[in-house]
Amino acid sequence: MRRRDFMTFVGGAAAAWPLAARAQQPRMPVIGYLNSGSAGLSAQGVEAFRRGLAESGYVEGRDVTIEYRWADNQYDRLPGLAADLIRREVAVIAASGAVNSALAAKDATRTIPVVFALGSDAVQVGLVASLNRPGANVTGVTAISRELLGKRVELLRELLPHATTISILVNPDNPNTVPIAQELETLARAGGWRLQVAPVRNEADLGAAFAKLKETKTEAFLTGTDALLTSGAVLIATLATSHGIPGIHQVREFARAGGLMSYGASLTDEYRQVGVYVGRILKGEKPADLPVVQPTKFELVINSRSAKALGLTIPLTLQYAADEVIE
Repeated sequence: MRRRDFMTFVGGAAAAWPLAARAQQPRMPVIGYLNSGSAGLSAQGVEAFRRGLAESGYVEGRDVTIEYRWADNQYDRLPGLAADLIRREVAVIAASGAVNSALAAKDATRTIPVVFALGSDAVQVGLVASLNRPGANVTGVTAISRELLGKRVELLRELLPHATTISILVNPDNPNTVPIAQELETLARAGGWRLQVAPVRNEADLGAAFAKLKETKTEAFLTGTDALLTSGAVLIATLATSHGIPGIHQVREFARAGGLMSYGASLTDEYRQVGVYVGRILKGEKPADLPVVQPTKFELVINSRSAKALGLTIPLTLQYAADEVIE
Protein backbone atom coordinates (compact mmCIF):
# COMPACT_ATOMS: atom_id res chain seq x y z
CA MET A 1 0.00 0.00 0.00
CA ARG A 2 1.35 3.44 -0.91
CA ARG A 3 2.00 5.85 1.97
CA ARG A 4 -0.48 8.34 0.50
CA ASP A 5 -3.21 5.68 0.31
CA PHE A 6 -2.47 4.62 3.90
CA MET A 7 -2.76 8.19 5.18
CA THR A 8 -6.04 8.65 3.32
CA PHE A 9 -7.41 5.46 4.86
CA VAL A 10 -6.33 6.43 8.36
CA GLY A 11 -7.61 9.95 7.95
CA GLY A 12 -11.01 8.73 6.72
CA ALA A 13 -11.34 6.26 9.59
CA ALA A 14 -10.28 8.88 12.14
CA ALA A 15 -12.86 11.29 10.78
CA ALA A 16 -15.53 8.65 11.24
CA TRP A 17 -14.56 7.77 14.85
CA PRO A 18 -16.14 10.82 16.54
CA LEU A 19 -19.44 10.15 14.74
CA ALA A 20 -19.39 6.51 15.81
CA ALA A 21 -18.53 7.49 19.38
CA ARG A 22 -21.38 9.99 19.46
CA ALA A 23 -23.77 7.35 18.13
CA GLN A 24 -22.81 5.04 21.00
CA GLN A 25 -23.38 7.65 23.72
CA PRO A 26 -26.26 6.58 26.03
CA ARG A 27 -29.45 8.58 25.60
CA MET A 28 -30.14 10.96 28.47
CA PRO A 29 -33.18 9.70 30.44
CA VAL A 30 -36.35 11.76 30.11
CA ILE A 31 -38.63 12.22 33.14
CA GLY A 32 -42.26 13.14 32.68
CA TYR A 33 -43.58 15.58 35.30
CA LEU A 34 -47.38 15.55 35.33
CA ASN A 35 -49.14 18.05 37.61
CA SER A 36 -52.80 18.97 37.91
CA GLY A 37 -52.00 22.58 38.78
CA SER A 38 -50.08 25.39 37.13
CA ALA A 39 -46.36 26.03 36.77
CA GLY A 40 -46.44 29.44 38.42
CA LEU A 41 -47.98 28.18 41.65
CA SER A 42 -45.98 24.95 41.82
CA ALA A 43 -42.43 26.32 41.81
CA GLN A 44 -41.73 25.27 45.40
CA GLY A 45 -42.78 21.69 44.73
CA VAL A 46 -40.70 21.50 41.55
CA GLU A 47 -37.64 22.79 43.38
CA ALA A 48 -38.12 20.17 46.12
CA PHE A 49 -38.51 17.46 43.45
CA ARG A 50 -35.23 18.56 41.85
CA ARG A 51 -33.50 18.41 45.26
CA GLY A 52 -34.65 14.83 45.68
CA LEU A 53 -33.38 13.95 42.21
CA ALA A 54 -30.01 15.53 43.05
CA GLU A 55 -29.80 13.44 46.23
CA SER A 56 -30.03 10.39 43.96
CA GLY A 57 -27.32 11.75 41.65
CA TYR A 58 -29.43 13.28 38.88
CA VAL A 59 -29.31 16.94 37.91
CA GLU A 60 -31.72 18.35 35.35
CA GLY A 61 -29.93 19.28 32.14
CA ARG A 62 -26.80 17.36 33.10
CA ASP A 63 -28.02 13.81 33.75
CA VAL A 64 -31.72 13.93 32.89
CA THR A 65 -34.25 15.90 30.88
CA ILE A 66 -37.62 16.74 32.42
CA GLU A 67 -40.74 17.18 30.32
CA TYR A 68 -43.29 19.24 32.28
CA ARG A 69 -47.03 18.96 31.67
CA TRP A 70 -49.48 21.21 33.56
CA ALA A 71 -53.28 20.80 33.61
CA ASP A 72 -53.86 24.29 35.10
CA ASN A 73 -56.52 22.83 37.43
CA GLN A 74 -58.50 21.45 34.48
CA TYR A 75 -58.50 17.82 35.54
CA ASP A 76 -60.12 16.60 32.33
CA ARG A 77 -56.87 17.51 30.51
CA LEU A 78 -54.77 15.05 32.52
CA PRO A 79 -55.41 11.89 30.42
CA GLY A 80 -54.30 13.70 27.26
CA LEU A 81 -51.20 15.11 28.97
CA ALA A 82 -50.29 11.67 30.31
CA ALA A 83 -50.71 10.16 26.82
CA ASP A 84 -48.42 12.87 25.45
CA LEU A 85 -45.69 11.89 27.92
CA ILE A 86 -46.06 8.24 26.88
CA ARG A 87 -45.53 9.25 23.24
CA ARG A 88 -42.45 11.15 24.35
CA GLU A 89 -41.10 7.79 25.61
CA VAL A 90 -40.30 9.05 29.10
CA ALA A 91 -38.43 6.70 31.43
CA VAL A 92 -40.61 7.47 34.46
CA ILE A 93 -43.56 9.73 35.28
CA ALA A 94 -43.72 11.87 38.44
CA ALA A 95 -47.42 12.57 39.05
CA SER A 96 -48.33 15.27 41.56
CA GLY A 97 -51.03 17.70 42.59
CA ALA A 98 -54.50 16.17 42.79
CA VAL A 99 -54.84 12.38 42.93
CA ASN A 100 -56.30 12.69 39.41
CA SER A 101 -52.73 13.11 38.07
CA ALA A 102 -51.60 9.76 39.41
CA LEU A 103 -54.79 8.03 38.25
CA ALA A 104 -54.37 9.44 34.73
CA ALA A 105 -50.74 8.30 34.61
CA LYS A 106 -51.62 4.81 35.83
CA ASP A 107 -54.43 4.49 33.29
CA ALA A 108 -52.07 5.59 30.50
CA THR A 109 -49.39 2.94 31.02
CA ARG A 110 -48.81 -0.46 32.59
CA THR A 111 -45.07 -0.50 31.88
CA ILE A 112 -43.59 2.95 32.49
CA PRO A 113 -42.93 3.54 36.22
CA VAL A 114 -45.16 6.12 37.93
CA VAL A 115 -44.21 7.87 41.18
CA PHE A 116 -47.00 9.86 42.80
CA ALA A 117 -47.35 12.51 45.49
CA LEU A 118 -50.79 12.73 47.03
CA GLY A 119 -52.71 13.32 50.23
CA SER A 120 -55.13 10.42 49.98
CA ASP A 121 -55.34 6.70 50.60
CA ALA A 122 -53.41 5.20 47.67
CA VAL A 123 -54.96 1.77 48.23
CA GLN A 124 -58.54 3.03 48.45
CA VAL A 125 -58.33 5.00 45.21
CA GLY A 126 -56.83 2.00 43.41
CA LEU A 127 -53.29 3.20 42.77
CA VAL A 128 -51.47 0.40 44.62
CA ALA A 129 -52.28 -3.06 45.97
CA SER A 130 -50.81 -2.24 49.39
CA LEU A 131 -48.58 0.42 50.91
CA ASN A 132 -45.75 -1.97 51.78
CA ARG A 133 -45.83 -3.85 48.47
CA PRO A 134 -47.37 -1.58 45.84
CA GLY A 135 -47.13 -4.09 42.99
CA ALA A 136 -47.19 -3.26 39.26
CA ASN A 137 -45.54 -0.05 38.03
CA VAL A 138 -46.80 2.52 40.57
CA THR A 139 -45.48 3.77 43.93
CA GLY A 140 -44.95 7.12 45.62
CA VAL A 141 -45.57 9.27 48.65
CA THR A 142 -48.79 9.91 50.57
CA ALA A 143 -49.43 12.60 53.16
CA ILE A 144 -52.29 10.47 54.62
CA SER A 145 -54.28 13.69 54.92
CA ARG A 146 -57.64 11.95 55.29
CA GLU A 147 -56.49 10.16 58.45
CA LEU A 148 -55.70 13.55 60.00
CA LEU A 149 -59.24 14.91 59.65
CA GLY A 150 -60.09 13.97 63.21
CA LYS A 151 -57.05 15.81 64.56
CA ARG A 152 -57.90 18.93 62.56
CA VAL A 153 -61.47 18.89 63.88
CA GLU A 154 -60.08 18.44 67.40
CA LEU A 155 -57.85 21.50 66.97
CA LEU A 156 -60.75 23.58 65.65
CA ARG A 157 -62.94 22.59 68.57
CA GLU A 158 -60.19 23.37 71.05
CA LEU A 159 -60.18 26.87 69.58
CA LEU A 160 -63.99 27.06 69.28
CA PRO A 161 -65.42 24.58 71.82
CA HIS A 162 -69.01 25.75 71.31
CA ALA A 163 -69.04 25.56 67.49
CA THR A 164 -72.11 23.68 66.23
CA THR A 165 -71.65 24.06 62.45
CA ILE A 166 -68.39 23.26 60.68
CA SER A 167 -67.97 23.21 56.89
CA ILE A 168 -65.45 21.74 54.49
CA LEU A 169 -64.38 23.10 51.11
CA VAL A 170 -64.05 20.27 48.58
CA ASN A 171 -63.54 19.81 44.86
CA PRO A 172 -66.30 17.42 43.63
CA ASP A 173 -64.03 16.35 40.74
CA ASN A 174 -61.51 14.88 43.19
CA PRO A 175 -62.08 11.19 44.09
CA ASN A 176 -61.17 12.00 47.71
CA THR A 177 -64.28 14.12 48.19
CA VAL A 178 -66.79 11.37 48.98
CA PRO A 179 -64.70 9.43 51.56
CA ILE A 180 -63.63 12.69 53.25
CA ALA A 181 -67.23 13.87 53.53
CA GLN A 182 -68.32 10.49 54.87
CA GLU A 183 -65.61 10.46 57.53
CA LEU A 184 -66.42 14.00 58.62
CA GLU A 185 -70.12 13.13 58.82
CA THR A 186 -69.24 10.29 61.18
CA LEU A 187 -67.15 12.67 63.29
CA ALA A 188 -69.97 15.22 63.29
CA ARG A 189 -72.53 12.70 64.59
CA ALA A 190 -70.15 11.54 67.31
CA GLY A 191 -69.20 15.09 68.31
CA GLY A 192 -72.67 16.62 68.23
CA TRP A 193 -72.04 19.22 65.54
CA ARG A 194 -73.36 19.74 62.01
CA LEU A 195 -71.36 19.34 58.78
CA GLN A 196 -71.81 21.52 55.71
CA VAL A 197 -70.10 20.57 52.43
CA ALA A 198 -69.12 23.47 50.15
CA PRO A 199 -68.23 22.39 46.57
CA VAL A 200 -65.55 24.36 44.69
CA ARG A 201 -64.57 23.41 41.12
CA ASN A 202 -62.54 26.54 40.33
CA GLU A 203 -61.33 29.70 42.02
CA ALA A 204 -64.37 31.59 40.72
CA ASP A 205 -66.53 29.36 42.96
CA LEU A 206 -64.74 30.41 46.14
CA GLY A 207 -66.57 33.72 46.58
CA ALA A 208 -69.98 32.04 46.31
CA ALA A 209 -68.83 29.22 48.61
CA PHE A 210 -67.88 31.61 51.40
CA ALA A 211 -71.09 33.58 50.96
CA LYS A 212 -72.93 30.28 51.46
CA LEU A 213 -70.87 29.49 54.57
CA LYS A 214 -71.82 32.83 56.04
CA GLU A 215 -75.49 32.31 55.14
CA THR A 216 -75.59 28.89 56.83
CA LYS A 217 -73.89 30.35 59.95
CA THR A 218 -70.79 28.25 59.62
CA GLU A 219 -68.51 28.89 62.61
CA ALA A 220 -65.37 27.21 61.26
CA PHE A 221 -64.19 25.34 58.17
CA LEU A 222 -61.64 22.89 56.83
CA THR A 223 -60.14 22.65 53.36
CA GLY A 224 -60.23 19.31 51.60
CA THR A 225 -57.18 17.65 50.08
CA ASP A 226 -57.03 19.08 46.59
CA ALA A 227 -54.43 20.88 44.49
CA LEU A 228 -57.00 23.41 43.25
CA LEU A 229 -57.70 24.48 46.84
CA THR A 230 -53.99 24.60 47.70
CA SER A 231 -53.32 26.84 44.70
CA GLY A 232 -56.07 29.18 45.96
CA ALA A 233 -54.59 29.46 49.46
CA VAL A 234 -54.19 33.26 49.37
CA LEU A 235 -57.74 33.85 48.13
CA ILE A 236 -59.17 31.37 50.65
CA ALA A 237 -57.33 33.10 53.50
CA THR A 238 -58.55 36.50 52.34
CA LEU A 239 -62.17 35.36 52.04
CA ALA A 240 -62.04 33.60 55.41
CA THR A 241 -60.88 36.78 57.11
CA SER A 242 -63.35 39.05 55.32
CA HIS A 243 -66.25 36.72 56.23
CA GLY A 244 -65.00 36.20 59.77
CA ILE A 245 -64.77 32.38 59.50
CA PRO A 246 -61.69 30.67 61.01
CA GLY A 247 -60.30 27.67 59.16
CA ILE A 248 -57.75 24.88 59.44
CA HIS A 249 -55.82 23.51 56.49
CA GLN A 250 -53.69 20.51 55.58
CA VAL A 251 -50.35 22.17 54.73
CA ARG A 252 -48.35 25.06 56.19
CA GLU A 253 -48.49 26.92 52.86
CA PHE A 254 -52.04 27.94 53.85
CA ALA A 255 -50.93 29.44 57.16
CA ARG A 256 -48.10 31.28 55.45
CA ALA A 257 -50.60 32.64 52.92
CA GLY A 258 -52.73 34.09 55.75
CA GLY A 259 -54.82 31.11 56.81
CA LEU A 260 -55.43 30.71 60.54
CA MET A 261 -54.00 27.24 61.17
CA SER A 262 -52.57 24.23 59.38
CA TYR A 263 -51.84 20.72 60.55
CA GLY A 264 -50.20 18.10 58.38
CA ALA A 265 -47.04 16.76 56.82
CA SER A 266 -44.50 18.84 54.90
CA LEU A 267 -45.54 19.29 51.27
CA THR A 268 -42.01 20.13 50.14
CA ASP A 269 -40.62 17.00 51.81
CA GLU A 270 -43.27 14.96 49.99
CA TYR A 271 -42.10 16.31 46.62
CA ARG A 272 -38.45 15.82 47.57
CA GLN A 273 -39.14 12.16 48.32
CA VAL A 274 -40.78 11.75 44.90
CA GLY A 275 -37.53 12.99 43.36
CA VAL A 276 -35.55 10.48 45.44
CA TYR A 277 -37.77 7.60 44.29
CA VAL A 278 -37.57 8.68 40.64
CA GLY A 279 -33.78 8.66 40.92
CA ARG A 280 -33.76 5.19 42.46
CA ILE A 281 -35.97 3.88 39.67
CA LEU A 282 -33.66 5.39 37.05
CA LYS A 283 -30.85 3.42 38.70
CA GLY A 284 -32.76 0.18 38.17
CA GLU A 285 -35.03 -0.34 41.18
CA LYS A 286 -38.62 -1.42 40.51
CA PRO A 287 -41.68 0.54 41.72
CA ALA A 288 -43.25 -2.72 42.94
CA ASP A 289 -40.37 -3.09 45.43
CA LEU A 290 -40.50 0.49 46.76
CA PRO A 291 -43.01 0.90 49.62
CA VAL A 292 -45.31 3.92 49.54
CA VAL A 293 -43.68 6.51 51.80
CA GLN A 294 -45.76 7.84 54.68
CA PRO A 295 -44.86 10.86 56.82
CA THR A 296 -43.71 10.43 60.41
CA LYS A 297 -43.86 14.09 61.42
CA PHE A 298 -46.83 16.45 61.39
CA GLU A 299 -46.62 20.20 61.93
CA LEU A 300 -49.06 22.57 63.59
CA VAL A 301 -48.64 26.12 62.30
CA ILE A 302 -50.65 29.06 63.65
CA ASN A 303 -50.88 32.52 62.09
CA SER A 304 -51.33 34.94 65.00
CA ARG A 305 -51.95 37.89 62.66
CA SER A 306 -54.92 36.07 61.16
CA ALA A 307 -56.19 35.22 64.64
CA LYS A 308 -56.17 38.93 65.56
CA ALA A 309 -57.93 39.84 62.32
CA LEU A 310 -60.63 37.28 63.16
CA GLY A 311 -60.92 38.57 66.74
CA LEU A 312 -59.72 35.28 68.22
CA THR A 313 -57.46 34.54 71.16
CA ILE A 314 -55.40 31.41 70.60
CA PRO A 315 -55.42 29.24 73.75
CA LEU A 316 -52.01 28.81 75.37
CA THR A 317 -52.31 25.04 74.94
CA LEU A 318 -52.43 25.48 71.17
CA GLN A 319 -49.61 28.03 71.18
CA TYR A 320 -47.36 25.67 73.15
CA ALA A 321 -48.24 22.75 70.87
CA ALA A 322 -47.49 24.70 67.68
CA ASP A 323 -44.34 23.95 65.70
CA GLU A 324 -44.46 27.52 64.37
CA VAL A 325 -46.39 30.65 65.29
CA ILE A 326 -46.37 33.25 62.52
CA GLU A 327 -46.32 36.70 64.12
